[in-house]
Amino acid sequence: MSMSERNQWDSSLSFILAMIGAAVGLGNIWRFSYVLYSNGGGSFFIPYLIAIAIMGVPFLILEYGVGFSYKESFSKIMKSINPKFEIVAWILVLFVFIVTIYYMVILSWDLVYLASSFTFSWGTDAASYFVQNVGGSSNLDNASFLLIPTTIGVVVLWIVLWFISHRNVDKGIGKVSKILIPALFIIMGGIIVYALTLPGANVGIATLLTPDWTKLADINIWLAAFSQIIFSLSIGQAIALIYASYLPENSKLIDNVLIVVASNSLFEICTAFGVFSILGYMSVTGGTPMVQLITEGTGLVFIVFPMIFNIMGPIGRIMAPLLFLAILFAGVTSALGFLEPMLSTAGDKLGWSRKKTSTVLCIVGCLLSLLLTSGISSYLVGIIDSFVNEFGILLLIGIQCIIFAWFYGVDHFLPALNQYSTFKVGRIWSLVIKYLLPCILIVMWIVGIINLFSSAKTFELIVDLVIIVGVMVFAVILTKIKPANE
Repeated sequence: MSMSERNQWDSSLSFILAMIGAAVGLGNIWRFSYVLYSNGGGSFFIPYLIAIAIMGVPFLILEYGVGFSYKESFSKIMKSINPKFEIVAWILVLFVFIVTIYYMVILSWDLVYLASSFTFSWGTDAASYFVQNVGGSSNLDNASFLLIPTTIGVVVLWIVLWFISHRNVDKGIGKVSKILIPALFIIMGGIIVYALTLPGANVGIATLLTPDWTKLADINIWLAAFSQIIFSLSIGQAIALIYASYLPENSKLIDNVLIVVASNSLFEICTAFGVFSILGYMSVTGGTPMVQLITEGTGLVFIVFPMIFNIMGPIGRIMAPLLFLAILFAGVTSALGFLEPMLSTAGDKLGWSRKKTSTVLCIVGCLLSLLLTSGISSYLVGIIDSFVNEFGILLLIGIQCIIFAWFYGVDHFLPALNQYSTFKVGRIWSLVIKYLLPCILIVMWIVGIINLFSSAKTFELIVDLVIIVGVMVFAVILTKIKPANE
Protein backbone atom coordinates (compact mmCIF):
# COMPACT_ATOMS: atom_id res chain seq x y z
CA MET A 1 0.00 0.00 0.00
CA SER A 2 1.41 3.40 -0.98
CA MET A 3 2.08 6.16 1.50
CA SER A 4 -0.58 8.29 -0.20
CA GLU A 5 -3.20 5.62 0.46
CA ARG A 6 -2.17 5.24 4.09
CA ASN A 7 -2.62 8.94 4.78
CA GLN A 8 -5.66 11.17 4.53
CA TRP A 9 -6.76 14.53 5.90
CA ASP A 10 -9.65 14.21 8.32
CA SER A 11 -11.33 17.25 6.75
CA SER A 12 -10.96 19.91 4.08
CA LEU A 13 -10.09 22.36 6.86
CA SER A 14 -6.90 20.43 7.68
CA PHE A 15 -5.95 20.45 4.00
CA ILE A 16 -6.72 24.15 3.53
CA LEU A 17 -4.74 25.19 6.61
CA ALA A 18 -1.83 22.96 5.58
CA MET A 19 -1.87 24.49 2.09
CA ILE A 20 -2.06 28.01 3.51
CA GLY A 21 0.84 27.07 5.77
CA ALA A 22 2.87 25.85 2.81
CA ALA A 23 2.09 29.00 0.82
CA VAL A 24 2.41 31.65 3.54
CA GLY A 25 6.11 31.77 4.32
CA LEU A 26 9.09 34.06 4.62
CA GLY A 27 8.53 35.55 1.15
CA ASN A 28 5.11 36.88 2.15
CA ILE A 29 6.58 38.71 5.14
CA TRP A 30 9.88 40.06 3.87
CA ARG A 31 9.74 39.94 0.07
CA PHE A 32 6.34 41.03 -1.21
CA SER A 33 6.42 44.57 0.20
CA TYR A 34 9.74 45.24 -1.56
CA VAL A 35 8.51 43.71 -4.83
CA LEU A 36 5.39 45.85 -4.67
CA TYR A 37 7.33 49.05 -3.93
CA SER A 38 10.10 48.50 -6.50
CA ASN A 39 7.80 47.49 -9.35
CA GLY A 40 5.49 50.45 -9.67
CA GLY A 41 3.82 50.69 -6.28
CA GLY A 42 0.04 50.77 -6.59
CA SER A 43 0.23 50.11 -10.34
CA PHE A 44 1.85 46.73 -9.60
CA PHE A 45 -1.51 45.39 -8.47
CA ILE A 46 -2.63 45.18 -12.11
CA PRO A 47 0.02 42.62 -13.22
CA TYR A 48 -0.19 41.00 -9.78
CA LEU A 49 -3.92 40.28 -10.06
CA ILE A 50 -3.58 39.19 -13.68
CA ALA A 51 -0.77 36.80 -12.66
CA ILE A 52 -3.05 35.31 -10.01
CA ALA A 53 -5.84 34.87 -12.58
CA ILE A 54 -3.78 33.21 -15.32
CA MET A 55 -0.95 31.57 -13.35
CA GLY A 56 -1.75 31.12 -9.66
CA VAL A 57 -5.31 29.82 -9.79
CA PRO A 58 -5.07 27.74 -13.01
CA PHE A 59 -1.83 25.95 -12.09
CA LEU A 60 -2.95 25.20 -8.53
CA ILE A 61 -6.19 23.78 -9.94
CA LEU A 62 -4.07 21.56 -12.20
CA GLU A 63 -1.94 20.35 -9.28
CA TYR A 64 -5.01 19.64 -7.16
CA GLY A 65 -6.57 17.75 -10.05
CA VAL A 66 -3.47 15.63 -10.67
CA GLY A 67 -2.87 14.75 -7.03
CA PHE A 68 -6.53 14.07 -6.24
CA SER A 69 -7.05 11.96 -9.36
CA TYR A 70 -3.99 9.75 -8.97
CA LYS A 71 -3.60 9.60 -5.16
CA GLU A 72 -0.04 8.43 -5.69
CA SER A 73 3.46 9.74 -5.09
CA PHE A 74 4.86 12.19 -7.66
CA SER A 75 7.27 9.69 -9.22
CA LYS A 76 4.50 7.12 -9.70
CA ILE A 77 2.30 9.71 -11.36
CA MET A 78 5.02 10.69 -13.81
CA LYS A 79 5.96 7.07 -14.46
CA SER A 80 2.36 6.12 -15.20
CA ILE A 81 2.16 8.87 -17.85
CA ASN A 82 5.45 7.73 -19.39
CA PRO A 83 8.26 5.76 -17.67
CA LYS A 84 10.77 8.24 -19.14
CA PHE A 85 9.17 11.03 -17.11
CA GLU A 86 9.94 9.47 -13.71
CA ILE A 87 13.35 11.14 -13.63
CA VAL A 88 11.63 14.53 -13.99
CA ALA A 89 9.78 13.83 -10.74
CA TRP A 90 12.97 12.93 -8.90
CA ILE A 91 14.82 16.00 -10.17
CA LEU A 92 11.99 18.22 -8.92
CA VAL A 93 11.60 16.65 -5.48
CA LEU A 94 15.39 16.77 -5.01
CA PHE A 95 15.42 20.48 -5.86
CA VAL A 96 12.55 21.07 -3.42
CA PHE A 97 14.41 19.07 -0.77
CA ILE A 98 17.38 21.40 -1.28
CA VAL A 99 14.99 24.30 -0.64
CA THR A 100 14.13 22.65 2.70
CA ILE A 101 17.84 22.39 3.54
CA TYR A 102 18.64 26.08 3.15
CA TYR A 103 15.20 27.21 4.36
CA MET A 104 15.96 25.61 7.73
CA VAL A 105 19.12 27.71 7.93
CA ILE A 106 17.11 30.90 7.37
CA LEU A 107 14.65 29.74 10.04
CA SER A 108 17.60 29.23 12.35
CA TRP A 109 18.59 32.88 11.86
CA ASP A 110 15.07 33.81 12.90
CA LEU A 111 15.24 31.51 15.93
CA VAL A 112 18.44 33.25 17.04
CA TYR A 113 16.74 36.63 16.68
CA LEU A 114 13.68 35.37 18.54
CA ALA A 115 15.92 34.46 21.48
CA SER A 116 17.79 37.78 21.15
CA SER A 117 14.56 39.80 21.04
CA PHE A 118 13.93 39.36 24.76
CA THR A 119 17.16 41.16 25.68
CA PHE A 120 17.86 43.07 22.43
CA SER A 121 21.30 41.50 22.40
CA TRP A 122 21.79 42.68 18.82
CA GLY A 123 22.75 46.04 20.36
CA THR A 124 22.93 49.28 18.40
CA ASP A 125 24.71 47.81 15.37
CA ALA A 126 22.27 45.24 14.00
CA ALA A 127 24.27 44.75 10.79
CA SER A 128 27.44 43.74 12.66
CA TYR A 129 25.45 41.44 14.95
CA PHE A 130 24.02 39.61 11.94
CA VAL A 131 27.41 39.21 10.25
CA GLN A 132 29.32 38.13 13.34
CA ASN A 133 26.76 35.89 15.05
CA VAL A 134 24.07 34.77 12.64
CA GLY A 135 24.49 35.01 8.87
CA GLY A 136 28.13 35.76 8.21
CA SER A 137 29.33 37.53 5.07
CA SER A 138 30.57 36.87 1.53
CA ASN A 139 34.21 36.80 2.64
CA LEU A 140 35.33 33.26 1.73
CA ASP A 141 38.03 33.37 4.41
CA ASN A 142 35.23 33.05 6.96
CA ALA A 143 34.16 29.64 5.62
CA SER A 144 36.53 27.92 8.05
CA PHE A 145 34.43 28.47 11.19
CA LEU A 146 30.83 27.86 12.25
CA LEU A 147 28.38 30.43 13.51
CA ILE A 148 27.48 28.56 16.70
CA PRO A 149 24.05 30.16 17.39
CA THR A 150 22.93 29.33 13.84
CA THR A 151 24.37 25.81 14.09
CA ILE A 152 22.46 25.10 17.30
CA GLY A 153 19.29 26.58 15.79
CA VAL A 154 19.53 24.30 12.76
CA VAL A 155 19.74 21.16 14.91
CA VAL A 156 16.81 22.25 17.07
CA LEU A 157 14.61 23.06 14.08
CA TRP A 158 15.33 19.79 12.27
CA ILE A 159 14.32 17.92 15.43
CA VAL A 160 11.06 19.90 15.47
CA LEU A 161 10.50 19.16 11.78
CA TRP A 162 11.08 15.46 12.36
CA PHE A 163 8.75 15.41 15.36
CA ILE A 164 5.92 16.77 13.20
CA SER A 165 6.63 15.12 9.85
CA HIS A 166 7.16 11.53 11.01
CA ARG A 167 3.54 11.32 12.13
CA ASN A 168 0.56 10.59 9.92
CA VAL A 169 -0.24 13.71 7.86
CA ASP A 170 -3.42 14.50 9.74
CA LYS A 171 -1.91 13.98 13.19
CA GLY A 172 1.32 15.76 12.23
CA ILE A 173 1.06 18.48 9.60
CA GLY A 174 -2.72 18.77 9.89
CA LYS A 175 -2.79 19.21 13.68
CA VAL A 176 0.17 21.62 13.72
CA SER A 177 -1.35 23.71 10.91
CA LYS A 178 -4.58 24.03 12.87
CA ILE A 179 -2.59 25.61 15.69
CA LEU A 180 0.15 27.60 13.95
CA ILE A 181 -1.81 29.15 11.05
CA PRO A 182 -4.52 30.78 13.21
CA ALA A 183 -1.79 31.86 15.65
CA LEU A 184 0.24 33.33 12.79
CA PHE A 185 -2.74 35.30 11.48
CA ILE A 186 -3.61 36.59 14.96
CA ILE A 187 -0.04 37.70 15.71
CA MET A 188 0.51 39.36 12.34
CA GLY A 189 -2.95 40.91 12.50
CA GLY A 190 -2.09 42.50 15.84
CA ILE A 191 1.26 43.78 14.57
CA ILE A 192 -0.33 45.22 11.41
CA VAL A 193 -3.17 46.96 13.28
CA TYR A 194 -0.74 48.53 15.73
CA ALA A 195 1.67 49.50 12.93
CA LEU A 196 -1.11 51.38 11.16
CA THR A 197 -1.53 53.59 14.27
CA LEU A 198 2.14 54.60 14.47
CA PRO A 199 3.22 58.18 13.68
CA GLY A 200 4.43 58.21 10.09
CA ALA A 201 2.43 55.15 9.03
CA ASN A 202 0.68 57.24 6.37
CA VAL A 203 4.09 58.27 4.98
CA GLY A 204 5.13 54.64 4.65
CA ILE A 205 1.89 53.53 3.01
CA ALA A 206 1.95 56.47 0.60
CA THR A 207 5.51 55.53 -0.37
CA LEU A 208 4.45 51.93 -0.91
CA LEU A 209 1.34 52.62 -2.97
CA THR A 210 2.29 55.67 -5.06
CA PRO A 211 1.72 54.32 -8.58
CA ASP A 212 4.19 54.55 -11.43
CA TRP A 213 1.99 53.82 -14.42
CA THR A 214 4.88 54.01 -16.88
CA LYS A 215 6.32 50.79 -15.43
CA LEU A 216 3.39 48.80 -16.79
CA ALA A 217 5.11 49.01 -20.17
CA ASP A 218 8.19 47.22 -18.76
CA ILE A 219 8.11 43.43 -19.28
CA ASN A 220 10.26 42.95 -16.17
CA ILE A 221 7.41 44.24 -14.00
CA TRP A 222 5.10 41.60 -15.41
CA LEU A 223 7.72 38.90 -14.97
CA ALA A 224 8.17 40.06 -11.36
CA ALA A 225 4.43 39.64 -10.77
CA PHE A 226 4.37 36.11 -12.18
CA SER A 227 7.52 35.21 -10.25
CA GLN A 228 5.97 36.47 -7.01
CA ILE A 229 2.86 34.35 -7.56
CA ILE A 230 4.85 31.21 -8.41
CA PHE A 231 7.09 31.31 -5.38
CA SER A 232 4.57 32.83 -2.98
CA LEU A 233 2.10 30.01 -3.64
CA SER A 234 4.85 27.34 -4.01
CA ILE A 235 3.40 26.48 -7.42
CA GLY A 236 4.76 23.49 -9.31
CA GLN A 237 6.88 22.17 -6.45
CA ALA A 238 4.71 19.04 -5.97
CA ILE A 239 3.58 20.31 -2.55
CA ALA A 240 -0.01 21.02 -3.61
CA LEU A 241 -0.06 17.84 -5.69
CA ILE A 242 1.03 15.64 -2.76
CA TYR A 243 -1.23 17.38 -0.24
CA ALA A 244 -4.19 16.99 -2.63
CA SER A 245 -3.49 13.26 -2.92
CA TYR A 246 -4.44 12.93 0.77
CA LEU A 247 -7.89 14.50 0.27
CA PRO A 248 -11.12 12.53 0.86
CA GLU A 249 -13.32 11.77 -2.13
CA ASN A 250 -15.99 14.47 -1.76
CA SER A 251 -13.58 17.44 -1.74
CA LYS A 252 -14.41 20.74 -3.42
CA LEU A 253 -11.08 21.15 -5.18
CA ILE A 254 -11.61 24.44 -7.00
CA ASP A 255 -13.23 26.06 -3.94
CA ASN A 256 -10.17 25.06 -1.91
CA VAL A 257 -7.83 26.60 -4.49
CA LEU A 258 -9.67 29.93 -4.32
CA ILE A 259 -9.60 29.96 -0.51
CA VAL A 260 -5.85 29.27 -0.39
CA VAL A 261 -4.99 31.84 -3.08
CA ALA A 262 -7.18 34.53 -1.48
CA SER A 263 -5.74 33.86 2.00
CA ASN A 264 -2.17 33.99 0.72
CA SER A 265 -2.67 37.24 -1.21
CA LEU A 266 -4.55 39.00 1.58
CA PHE A 267 -1.85 38.00 4.04
CA GLU A 268 1.02 39.37 1.97
CA ILE A 269 -0.80 42.57 1.00
CA CYS A 270 -1.80 43.34 4.60
CA THR A 271 1.71 42.48 5.77
CA ALA A 272 3.15 44.92 3.22
CA PHE A 273 0.97 47.66 4.73
CA GLY A 274 2.28 46.80 8.18
CA VAL A 275 5.92 46.67 7.05
CA PHE A 276 5.78 50.06 5.35
CA SER A 277 3.86 51.60 8.27
CA ILE A 278 6.76 50.60 10.52
CA LEU A 279 9.30 51.89 7.99
CA GLY A 280 7.36 55.16 7.82
CA TYR A 281 7.51 55.42 11.61
CA MET A 282 11.28 54.93 11.53
CA SER A 283 11.63 57.55 8.81
CA VAL A 284 9.57 60.18 10.67
CA THR A 285 10.87 59.58 14.20
CA GLY A 286 14.44 58.67 13.34
CA GLY A 287 14.95 61.15 10.55
CA THR A 288 16.11 58.43 8.14
CA PRO A 289 14.93 58.81 4.52
CA MET A 290 12.56 56.04 3.43
CA VAL A 291 14.81 55.11 0.52
CA GLN A 292 17.57 54.16 2.97
CA LEU A 293 15.27 51.87 4.94
CA ILE A 294 13.57 50.01 2.12
CA THR A 295 15.13 46.62 1.49
CA GLU A 296 14.04 42.99 1.32
CA GLY A 297 14.89 39.66 2.85
CA THR A 298 17.47 39.42 5.59
CA GLY A 299 18.32 43.12 5.37
CA LEU A 300 14.75 44.09 6.26
CA VAL A 301 14.02 41.54 8.99
CA PHE A 302 17.40 41.11 10.64
CA ILE A 303 18.92 44.58 10.28
CA VAL A 304 16.29 47.28 9.65
CA PHE A 305 13.61 45.94 12.00
CA PRO A 306 15.95 45.51 14.99
CA MET A 307 17.04 49.14 14.45
CA ILE A 308 13.39 50.18 14.55
CA PHE A 309 12.61 48.11 17.65
CA ASN A 310 15.55 49.80 19.38
CA ILE A 311 13.86 53.21 19.17
CA MET A 312 10.28 52.08 19.84
CA GLY A 313 10.65 51.91 23.61
CA PRO A 314 8.61 49.40 25.68
CA ILE A 315 6.30 48.51 22.78
CA GLY A 316 9.34 47.41 20.79
CA ARG A 317 10.06 44.84 23.50
CA ILE A 318 6.66 43.32 22.76
CA MET A 319 6.61 43.64 18.98
CA ALA A 320 10.08 42.18 18.41
CA PRO A 321 9.39 38.72 19.91
CA LEU A 322 5.96 38.63 18.25
CA LEU A 323 7.39 39.38 14.81
CA PHE A 324 10.12 36.77 15.02
CA LEU A 325 7.63 34.26 16.45
CA ALA A 326 5.28 34.92 13.51
CA ILE A 327 8.14 34.40 11.06
CA LEU A 328 9.00 31.13 12.83
CA PHE A 329 5.41 29.88 12.58
CA ALA A 330 5.20 30.81 8.89
CA GLY A 331 8.57 29.19 8.23
CA VAL A 332 7.88 25.90 10.01
CA THR A 333 4.61 25.29 8.16
CA SER A 334 6.32 26.11 4.85
CA ALA A 335 9.25 23.83 5.66
CA LEU A 336 6.82 20.98 6.29
CA GLY A 337 5.43 21.60 2.82
CA PHE A 338 8.88 21.61 1.22
CA LEU A 339 9.79 18.31 2.92
CA GLU A 340 6.59 16.47 2.01
CA PRO A 341 7.26 15.81 -1.73
CA MET A 342 10.55 14.03 -0.98
CA LEU A 343 9.07 12.31 2.07
CA SER A 344 6.08 10.95 0.18
CA THR A 345 7.93 10.06 -3.01
CA ALA A 346 10.98 8.43 -1.42
CA GLY A 347 8.94 6.49 1.11
CA ASP A 348 6.63 5.18 -1.60
CA LYS A 349 9.49 4.14 -3.86
CA LEU A 350 11.59 2.45 -1.17
CA GLY A 351 8.67 0.88 0.67
CA TRP A 352 9.64 2.57 3.93
CA SER A 353 7.24 3.66 6.63
CA ARG A 354 6.60 7.37 7.01
CA LYS A 355 8.51 7.37 10.30
CA LYS A 356 11.60 5.73 8.80
CA THR A 357 11.59 7.95 5.72
CA SER A 358 11.18 11.10 7.79
CA THR A 359 13.96 10.06 10.15
CA VAL A 360 16.45 9.38 7.35
CA LEU A 361 15.58 12.56 5.45
CA CYS A 362 15.76 14.75 8.56
CA ILE A 363 19.18 13.35 9.51
CA VAL A 364 20.50 13.87 5.98
CA GLY A 365 18.87 17.28 5.72
CA CYS A 366 20.25 18.40 9.08
CA LEU A 367 23.80 17.39 8.15
CA LEU A 368 23.58 19.27 4.86
CA SER A 369 22.05 22.32 6.57
CA LEU A 370 24.99 22.37 8.98
CA LEU A 371 27.31 22.87 6.01
CA LEU A 372 25.53 26.19 5.48
CA THR A 373 26.12 27.52 8.99
CA SER A 374 29.70 28.67 8.43
CA GLY A 375 30.91 32.27 8.37
CA ILE A 376 29.58 32.60 4.80
CA SER A 377 26.13 31.24 5.67
CA SER A 378 24.00 34.01 4.13
CA TYR A 379 26.20 34.14 1.01
CA LEU A 380 25.85 30.39 0.41
CA VAL A 381 22.11 30.45 1.06
CA GLY A 382 21.70 33.30 -1.43
CA ILE A 383 23.64 31.43 -4.15
CA ILE A 384 21.68 28.21 -3.67
CA ASP A 385 18.32 29.98 -3.45
CA SER A 386 18.86 31.85 -6.72
CA PHE A 387 20.08 28.80 -8.64
CA VAL A 388 17.49 26.33 -7.36
CA ASN A 389 14.57 28.67 -8.06
CA GLU A 390 15.66 30.53 -11.21
CA PHE A 391 17.21 27.51 -12.93
CA GLY A 392 15.79 24.32 -11.47
CA ILE A 393 12.28 24.76 -10.17
CA LEU A 394 11.16 27.30 -12.77
CA LEU A 395 12.26 24.98 -15.60
CA LEU A 396 10.57 21.99 -14.02
CA ILE A 397 7.29 23.87 -13.55
CA GLY A 398 7.23 24.48 -17.29
CA ILE A 399 8.04 20.84 -18.03
CA GLN A 400 5.23 19.68 -15.73
CA CYS A 401 2.81 22.00 -17.47
CA ILE A 402 3.70 20.51 -20.84
CA ILE A 403 3.59 16.90 -19.60
CA PHE A 404 0.19 17.17 -17.90
CA ALA A 405 -1.34 19.26 -20.69
CA TRP A 406 0.02 17.52 -23.77
CA PHE A 407 1.27 14.03 -22.91
CA TYR A 408 -1.51 13.08 -20.52
CA GLY A 409 -4.26 15.49 -21.49
CA VAL A 410 -5.47 18.17 -19.12
CA ASP A 411 -9.14 17.47 -19.96
CA HIS A 412 -8.87 14.14 -18.13
CA PHE A 413 -8.87 16.03 -14.82
CA LEU A 414 -12.06 18.01 -15.46
CA PRO A 415 -14.55 15.47 -13.98
CA ALA A 416 -12.66 15.20 -10.69
CA LEU A 417 -12.21 18.98 -10.48
CA ASN A 418 -15.83 19.86 -11.22
CA GLN A 419 -17.72 17.03 -9.51
CA TYR A 420 -18.10 18.59 -6.07
CA SER A 421 -16.80 22.13 -6.64
CA THR A 422 -19.06 25.15 -6.49
CA PHE A 423 -17.02 26.83 -9.22
CA LYS A 424 -16.32 24.95 -12.46
CA VAL A 425 -13.52 25.01 -15.03
CA GLY A 426 -13.60 24.06 -18.68
CA ARG A 427 -12.27 25.04 -22.08
CA ILE A 428 -10.72 28.39 -21.07
CA TRP A 429 -8.81 26.77 -18.21
CA SER A 430 -7.56 24.00 -20.54
CA LEU A 431 -6.35 26.54 -23.10
CA VAL A 432 -4.50 28.52 -20.43
CA ILE A 433 -2.70 25.40 -19.21
CA LYS A 434 -1.89 24.11 -22.71
CA TYR A 435 -0.79 27.28 -24.45
CA LEU A 436 -0.45 30.40 -22.31
CA LEU A 437 1.37 29.12 -19.23
CA PRO A 438 4.12 27.18 -21.05
CA CYS A 439 4.96 30.31 -23.08
CA ILE A 440 5.09 32.53 -19.98
CA LEU A 441 7.21 30.01 -18.08
CA ILE A 442 9.70 29.63 -20.94
CA VAL A 443 10.17 33.41 -21.15
CA MET A 444 10.56 33.63 -17.36
CA TRP A 445 13.15 30.84 -17.36
CA ILE A 446 15.21 32.42 -20.15
CA VAL A 447 15.20 35.83 -18.43
CA GLY A 448 16.05 34.20 -15.11
CA ILE A 449 18.98 32.27 -16.60
CA ILE A 450 20.37 35.42 -18.21
CA ASN A 451 20.14 37.33 -14.92
CA LEU A 452 21.56 34.42 -12.95
CA PHE A 453 24.68 33.74 -14.98
CA SER A 454 25.46 37.16 -16.46
CA SER A 455 27.21 38.34 -13.28
CA ALA A 456 27.98 35.05 -11.52
CA LYS A 457 31.38 34.73 -9.85
CA THR A 458 33.59 31.64 -10.09
CA PHE A 459 32.70 30.42 -6.58
CA GLU A 460 28.99 30.81 -7.34
CA LEU A 461 29.33 28.79 -10.55
CA ILE A 462 31.15 26.04 -8.64
CA VAL A 463 28.30 25.84 -6.11
CA ASP A 464 25.76 25.75 -8.96
CA LEU A 465 27.71 22.93 -10.65
CA VAL A 466 27.88 20.89 -7.45
CA ILE A 467 24.10 21.21 -7.04
CA ILE A 468 23.20 20.20 -10.58
CA VAL A 469 25.63 17.24 -10.61
CA GLY A 470 24.39 16.05 -7.22
CA VAL A 471 20.73 16.35 -8.24
CA MET A 472 21.25 14.53 -11.55
CA VAL A 473 23.26 11.69 -10.00
CA PHE A 474 20.73 11.03 -7.25
CA ALA A 475 17.79 11.44 -9.65
CA VAL A 476 19.24 8.73 -11.91
CA ILE A 477 19.91 6.42 -8.95
CA LEU A 478 16.43 6.86 -7.48
CA THR A 479 14.82 6.37 -10.88
CA LYS A 480 16.67 3.09 -11.47
CA ILE A 481 15.93 1.64 -8.04
CA LYS A 482 13.29 -1.05 -8.34
CA PRO A 483 10.15 -0.10 -6.38
CA ALA A 484 9.69 -2.08 -3.19
CA ASN A 485 6.22 -3.32 -4.17
CA GLU A 486 7.21 -4.69 -7.56
